[in-house]
This record gives sequence, structure tokens and C-alpha cells, in this order.
Amino acid sequence: MRIKNPEERHFYEIESQEQNWSVRQLQRQYQSSLYERLALSRNKEKVLKLSQVGQVIEKPSDLIKNPLTLEFLGLTTDSIYTESKLENAIIDKLQDFLLELGKGFLFAARQKRFTFNEEHFFVDLVFYNRLLQCFVLLDLKVGKLTHQDLGQMQMYVNYYDRFIKKDFEKPTIGILLCKEKHDALVELTLPENSNIYASAYELYLPNKALLSQKLQEWVENFEHRN
Repeated sequence: MRIKNPEERHFYEIESQEQNWSVRQLQRQYQSSLYERLALSRNKEKVLKLSQVGQVIEKPSDLIKNPLTLEFLGLTTDSIYTESKLENAIIDKLQDFLLELGKGFLFAARQKRFTFNEEHFFVDLVFYNRLLQCFVLLDLKVGKLTHQDLGQMQMYVNYYDRFIKKDFEKPTIGILLCKEKHDALVELTLPENSNIYASAYELYLPNKALLSQKLQEWVENFEHRN
């Protein structure tokens, strides 16, 4: 693959070797602008680290991408679909979804039921991250994220931490995967030390040239300020 940017090329070389990507998987990650999406969510020092050691998973926020790119599901932006249909599409393309989620993810369950106070609750998708040694709960939202959604995920995470997690495991992570989110609502609803994140998803590949330009401007602005 002809990648002109040496930092970006080195990142894909490292990740391909570490994760044993096939040629098709490498091409997909490049076309989905994985490097730019990760870089834009990090500070300058961590952007440099991407090209030196690849993606490092040390804390829950390292797992998050904004947005997740789910073009492989075959859903279109102008189609009407339910959360159940979105979940079924993810299960049908689970290998591709795990690739998009990133390092260390193992699939554990779908529609995982637990009962509390004689009431049944269902977590859409449950994963385990072996690098962080913790459960990762995913709740799917096809519409706009609400504070009620965040509160519900907080309850799911609390249940797993108190009744499912073993002593040697790290605290459970909750991720709300939604079509539309507002960072201000998330920050206002959740405490600062919350282990819950909201991540938007897109059903199409991003404009790579636009993201590359945005990353370059971000780096230049950072260097100018410093």
C-alpha cells in the first residue's frame, strides 16, 4: 500500500503485525481512516506515540473511537431501521465489528438478561477486553442520546461491578453507541470519574482527505500554541 505520510504508514505497519491483519482487513482499516480517527481523539504526544508503538490500550478511554465506522453492516443513512435490526446486523458481521472495536475485544453475549428486584433487564451486547481485563457493555441507540439512556447504562455498569465482576478484574466499561450524541449532555449527566462513554456511529466510510487535512491543521495549531 502506498501511504505517503511516514507516521501513518508506520502506524499501519505496527498494527498489521501485532494484530495479524489480512490484506483485506488492512485495506479496510486504512479506508476507514483509523489512524486519523484515533489521532484526532488524542493529544500531540499520543499522536506521535501512534506512529512509534501503535495503539496502546492502558485505560478505558483508549478504547473509544468517535465515530465508529459501520459501513460493513449494509445499512444506509436514508433507511429506517430499529435497534433490533442494528443489533442483528452487528451479530451477522461480528468479525468485522470486532475489527472496528479494536484491540483485545472478545464477544460474550447478546441481550444478556439480569434480574434485580424481580424485574428483568437486558444489555444489548456484552464484550470482554482481555487487555484491560474488564467487561464492556454496549447499548445501541438509533436515535438521539438522552440522559435517561445514560442513567440506564450507569445502572447496568453498577450491576456488573457489584454482582458479576471478579476481584481481580477491572471496573466495567459502558459504551452507548448512538446515531447522535451531544458531549455537553454526557458531561452534565455523568460524574467526572464515570466509566461510561458515548460514541457516535456512521454507516459510511469517512472522507479520508478531509480527515487528513483536519489532522494536519490540528497538529499545526498545537505547534503554533506551543
